[in-house]
Amino acid sequence: MPSSLWIVVLIKDFTTAKSRLEHVMEPRRRRRLAEMTAARALDAAAAVAPTLAVCGSVQAAQFASARGAAPVVEPSPSGQNPAAMLGLDEVIHRGAESVLLLSSDLPLVDAAAIRGLLARTDGPGSLVVAASADGRRGTNALYLRPPGDFSLHFGDASLPKFAEEARVRGRRFIVHHDPSLALDLDEPSDLSAWRLLEPTG
Repeated sequence: MPSSLWIVVLIKDFTTAKSRLEHVMEPRRRRRLAEMTAARALDAAAAVAPTLAVCGSVQAAQFASARGAAPVVEPSPSGQNPAAMLGLDEVIHRGAESVLLLSSDLPLVDAAAIRGLLARTDGPGSLVVAASADGRRGTNALYLRPPGDFSLHFGDASLPKFAEEARVRGRRFIVHHDPSLALDLDEPSDLSAWRLLEPTG
């Protein structure tokens, strides 16, 4: 694994997570789903490197702490990019030389998927590795070396925005394709895709 690597997992408040699924899933099930995917992300990350969780509520922070992550609570949650910047600032303060930003909405993520992405980071120099999201030109994980001096563009069509940011900053840019990192649970169609991909038995 890269030296002085930290993984930052981004976790929303469980009571407001998965809002795009409200028409197909009642609140208690959405909350359980958010907790399940967060647990997967935290367990996968903690098996690979020191892990920080940026959390949208005290309850989410307690959940993350119980799974071995160092928690940071957002003072005023305002989206994925500010949360990720908060996490970057914190792990840079803790001595990180490289950081993997990881979504907590990934139902198939595991330690092997994270190690597979990190295997793309060999070699010297500044680097960005982006794990692509299914169908939306989005980004579900982002590796940065060094972790500073880089603007974040999570959201719609973030992958080409990260590619352009890397070009402007003079960093090598790699797109990483892995089904275990590509599926996130944002829309009802994602639930159907998950049911097809989730191992059974």
